Amino acid sequence: MKTKKLLLTFAILFIALVTGCAKDDFQEIDGVCPVVTITAPTNGATNVPLDQLISVTFNEEMNPETINESSFTLSNGTSQIPGVVTYVGTTATITPSALLAPNTTYTARIARTVKDLTGNALQTETIWTFSTGLTVTPMVASTDPEDKTNNVVLNKLVSVTFNMPMKASTITESTYTLKQGTTAVSGTVTYSGSTATFIPAAPLTANTVYTATISKAVTNLDNTAIIADYVWQFTTGALVAPTVTSTDPINMSTGISINKTITANFSMIMDPLTINGTTFTLKQGTTTIAGAVSYSGTTATFNPTSDLLENTLYTATISIGAKNVAGVALANDYVWSFTTLDINTPAPAAGLFFGVFGGNAGITNQGLNTRINNGGIGTTAASTLVTGFTDKLASPNEFYDVTPLNNGLVFGGIFTAAPAPGNATKAQIALDGLNAARDLYNSISPASKPGGSDQGSGELGALTLAPGTYKSASGSYKITNGDLTLDAQGNPNAVWYFQAESSLTVGSPAASRSVKLIGGALAKNVYWYVGSSAVINYAGGGVMVGNIIAEEGVTLSSPANSTTLVGQETVLNGRAISLISSVTMVNTIINIPSN
Repeated sequence: MKTKKLLLTFAILFIALVTGCAKDDFQEIDGVCPVVTITAPTNGATNVPLDQLISVTFNEEMNPETINESSFTLSNGTSQIPGVVTYVGTTATITPSALLAPNTTYTARIARTVKDLTGNALQTETIWTFSTGLTVTPMVASTDPEDKTNNVVLNKLVSVTFNMPMKASTITESTYTLKQGTTAVSGTVTYSGSTATFIPAAPLTANTVYTATISKAVTNLDNTAIIADYVWQFTTGALVAPTVTSTDPINMSTGISINKTITANFSMIMDPLTINGTTFTLKQGTTTIAGAVSYSGTTATFNPTSDLLENTLYTATISIGAKNVAGVALANDYVWSFTTLDINTPAPAAGLFFGVFGGNAGITNQGLNTRINNGGIGTTAASTLVTGFTDKLASPNEFYDVTPLNNGLVFGGIFTAAPAPGNATKAQIALDGLNAARDLYNSISPASKPGGSDQGSGELGALTLAPGTYKSASGSYKITNGDLTLDAQGNPNAVWYFQAESSLTVGSPAASRSVKLIGGALAKNVYWYVGSSAVINYAGGGVMVGNIIAEEGVTLSSPANSTTLVGQETVLNGRAISLISSVTMVNTIINIPSN
């Protein structure tokens, strides 16, 4: 009966990922962190066969080079079990070199060095235990800090987690110790659930090796002791001064929302008591702005009491009064400035009437559901480079290489050079449209609107953004991890400028994505500056928003969607303008916003 009750108390030690990926020495690519989803045997399993293969299955494909005998191990509590590690599909397997021993408890471990194909790492070690006998022997499952960890903070609480509930009375300052060399560190020990914590009486010493020990006198609820003392080491970090690593808005940025919340991120955990209205201030000239200061994680936040003024320069400061948890202050005051949005600035698209423009290379449609509403399309190329369209504005209608399978309707006219139905008059209108588009393109460029912030590190999916200017540091923008939401916060004149000096990708071949407008936001006030090409929802479907102006082409949907049913089209509430190359679309509805 005791065995049954004991087995019921086993806790799965897997820790599910709920925050961003560990950065290590790489930049997060897709926002999806790897986790272990299945183990064989399961955690706490008993009567495991002696010829058992030990395996883990991940939620995604992993980098095989990171899965080896160092990152995936099996031990019997005192020594590592030799074996061969293999990886196929999403599953890694240890094949022990010999049969497992009978009536023995084993621990399997996946280290944090395991990464997926884009470099995202496991957030914590994944550890589980099983037995070839009737019961599982108590043992240490994990420690924090982990063994051999460097740069541990000086106010660290040192914890150890067991593979089952333990007898609290056996976990004391005598059985759980921390030493610096041979000198015992003064502290208290607490125990809750299956975790024991050593709380040092004073901050640890910088740049020092510490050794923690769990004595074999520690037992589980059935008075079974761990098989041997468990010992691990870690090294503290140096007394390095904290720094401000990033701010939002970034320094010298423009077009910032008047109800913006200002944040600063630090290089390490700070003392919350030193982050307050005295050390984090916002000023307009010499006037101090009232607001509330808060701190969480490594981020300090200043929330102004009232909306900021329009088109006004503000200066934020983090003073040297801000200190880390070890009491070390910033070396210097950190100061940055930004300018708020001028909401009375007219939208730069005034006078631009083309909904689609194909540079000097033409425009192509596939499918029967394409519609260009509330405007026309144009190109400085010959009419023969416009294919699959009917000009519904012309009387009688004019046809541009229409076929039984490809016929898009344009309700605002088609403007091309000769031959007919193109002509010199239409060619001049197309040229005027190109010049207007080029002027708009230049007016929203980083050169004309510098200081854009890089929200999402190039990935805009799943973000909600206030009005402002945004620039991808990498040169490319993606909306692939989820939909992008633009919040005008009640201001119908709110404007967004997105600057991608390379490319823009919305959706992926497997899933479409949308841009959503809330708070009174209008499609006409969203602008996409694209230095090369834009690909919009190649998988088909989705609702894109804004005036896309690309240097080298715009693609909406793909040939695979040429038979898309009504109601499943790719939608653009805005414009698709290419200054040089062609625009191609497949069963696409473009609703051109009124200026």
